Amino acid sequence: MFDPDRPYRCSPQVALRPEPFGALVYHFGTRQLSFLKSPELLEIVRTLDRHDDVRSAVDGAGVRPERRAAYLRALAGLATAGTIEPR
Repeated sequence: MFDPDRPYRCSPQVALRPEPFGALVYHFGTRQLSFLKSPELLEIVRTLDRHDDVRSAVDGAGVRPERRAAYLRALAGLATAGTIEPR
């Protein structure tokens, strides 16, 4: 279960390809292609391992307070898909 108060990282089985809209995400384990739909979400995923918890990574990417809940929902979905994982 996703817990934004814990430290996470981008899965080592995931490749990120930055794009103007965010990024393409390829998971080598599941062979699934997905998308990060904003540059801020890409920044969060790329820097998760530099923060003590997910909330700090969201704040560090400059996400406005009124958008934080939406980003945490997106990150929960990425955890379910295996794109990000607890460290």
